[in-house]
Amino acid sequence: MATIRDVAKEAGVSVATVSRHLNNKGYVSNDAKQIIEKAITTLNYAPNQLARSLTTKQTNLLGLLVPDITNPFFPELARAVERTAYEHGYTVVLCNAGETSEKEKHYIRSLQQNYAAGFIVTTNHIEADFYKKLDVPIVALDRNLSEAIPTVTSDNVLGGQLVANYLVEQNVKRILCVRGPLDIDVANDRMRGFEEIMKQHPTIQYDTIVSPFDFESAKKVTLQQLQHTRDYDAVFASSDASAIGVMKAAESLGIHIPKDVSLVGYDGINIGTLLSPELTTIAQPISLMGERATELLIALIEGQKMTAKRVVFPPKLVVRNSTTKGTEL
Repeated sequence: MATIRDVAKEAGVSVATVSRHLNNKGYVSNDAKQIIEKAITTLNYAPNQLARSLTTKQTNLLGLLVPDITNPFFPELARAVERTAYEHGYTVVLCNAGETSEKEKHYIRSLQQNYAAGFIVTTNHIEADFYKKLDVPIVALDRNLSEAIPTVTSDNVLGGQLVANYLVEQNVKRILCVRGPLDIDVANDRMRGFEEIMKQHPTIQYDTIVSPFDFESAKKVTLQQLQHTRDYDAVFASSDASAIGVMKAAESLGIHIPKDVSLVGYDGINIGTLLSPELTTIAQPISLMGERATELLIALIEGQKMTAKRVVFPPKLVVRNSTTKGTEL
């Protein structure tokens, strides 16, 4: 295996010159760069990343922390992050942090010990001060950690409003809301937008139950609620994963969607088009969010000027067959 000394000998330059070129630190003439690159190709040289990280205290690794890899929203987000990172020469380490701050902190410390260049965080179980003290580039994605931390999200209040307005237009009389956890800001924003519109229509009743963004949990709490009260004509699940749980609960009770009850989800995951019926949802631009968050993080790492510290994308209503006014196949 070729070493940096072999590259220097092949190129006819000093080891220090090769090192400056590889680490992009210090002056190296264009002629020398071309000669070094030719030597690297000839010798099939691969830099020792571990040795370089010990010197620079940084690798090309990006940590992506997600709360639940079983929720299809996060793999879709991770795919966009990984693709964008790869295009810029970075490698993503995916960490399934779960719903505990202890596990989240464990992954952060482990990545720091391995000189990760930065983090993209889609969880919010740790206080913002913890992140601000890390002294490493961080971008919050689909979560609001702190005004001091660059953030990429969609307008969740608007998303809640879009659901409410749509259901009002469908002349529904009673709605079941399967909202997200009380300690997750995006879940609160979605509910806030929904309630803002509902206040303008006091004749429409709605009941609210709380569920994690999880298939089984949503199925369980919805089943309990529908066994107690069945006279809903619409359900708003504040994630598509929860909406799938609602579908399963309704199916087990012989409740047909959308004949007996309409269903609207939230996120716009690809699997929504594979369900039967296809899921009406509030779609977030998942790929764009992942791409933009990664671009922001790389800009921070490389000391580039940031055009914006907070990027908010508008969601949109996608009407399919899980609502009575859905599109026909």
